[in-house]
Amino acid sequence: MSERLFRSVVPEDIDRLLEIEKICFSSDRLSRRSFQRWIKGDNSILQVLEVAGQVRGYGLVLLHKGTRLARLYSIALHPSVQGQGHASALMLALEAAAVEQDRLFMRLEVAKQNLTAVQLYQRLGYQVFGEFSDYYEDHSDALRMQKRIRYPEHVSEQSFVPWYRQNTAFTCGPASLMMVMAAIDPEVSLNQSEELDLWREATTIFMTSGHGGCHPLGLALAAERRGFYVEVQMSQTDALFLEGVRAAHKKEVLNLVHEQFLERSEARKIPIRYEAVTVAEIELRLSHGEFVMALISSYRLNGDKAPHWVVVTASDELCFYLHDPDTDKLTISELDCQYIPVAKEDFAKMINYGRNRFSAALFFKKR
Repeated sequence: MSERLFRSVVPEDIDRLLEIEKICFSSDRLSRRSFQRWIKGDNSILQVLEVAGQVRGYGLVLLHKGTRLARLYSIALHPSVQGQGHASALMLALEAAAVEQDRLFMRLEVAKQNLTAVQLYQRLGYQVFGEFSDYYEDHSDALRMQKRIRYPEHVSEQSFVPWYRQNTAFTCGPASLMMVMAAIDPEVSLNQSEELDLWREATTIFMTSGHGGCHPLGLALAAERRGFYVEVQMSQTDALFLEGVRAAHKKEVLNLVHEQFLERSEARKIPIRYEAVTVAEIELRLSHGEFVMALISSYRLNGDKAPHWVVVTASDELCFYLHDPDTDKLTISELDCQYIPVAKEDFAKMINYGRNRFSAALFFKKR
């Protein structure tokens, strides 16, 4: 076999990579601009395969901010070197590079009819855990595959929580609540009509800008009205999110909404604990089989300094696993918003929002 070498890409490789793209793919090709962007990016791994001193392939892996997740975005080998073990070796090199970046999982999509590629990934330890219909430009379907590339000592089983994408920029709370309700009761329907109904019931009216987000007590009330048992934990007793609102009349409305939610929660005997949310508390709740919604600062995920609701689906020695209903801020597929591995040390920073380090979570039990 000819000598094989893996190395980081350099700008001089781009012309050769574009030739390989043209030969290997009839659609969904990476452009020159795309290659230039990934070469400069600090959230990716882009390696080329050299055989006998010639560039004969590449692999591109995306590293998602704030998580321990890597995603194989594209891989291609020139036909002249296919069938010689180079694809497996390239995948293992990409996995090793991702491990060096503290990633725990590698995920990918592959055309369902591409049996050669599917079998390659399966031999390397990847497992199918879903499908995308009409995923590629040619309308073919994709399999969703995943491999754990680094293990802690103890790994817990993930509880099944259906994933739902929020349909507006301000309904992460309702979308997360719907996921939890559907996990507890499979008869719950996940649809936009219910999403907007929940938002109307739980909204704070105003936020730092645009439409108001959802109050922990507003979400708890909406869940309780639908027959779900919920407990609330939050770190402050007064109105939320005031620090980002300048107008006096808006602050008055936020205070009034907070008081209304508080009175109604007390009237319906919803348990409320005023205490900072901690990693240990979430670990304990998950170990008891409860479902957890948490308010985080989305800055560490996508650079947007906004409060954002997610579902914590599972825990192991190193990570929490999140369902994030928002796909708009990241260059990712829906696959990458499900069971997102986030190191607990990173999550401990995410759950403190704003200058006053506000934290909130909702805990659900099956009745």
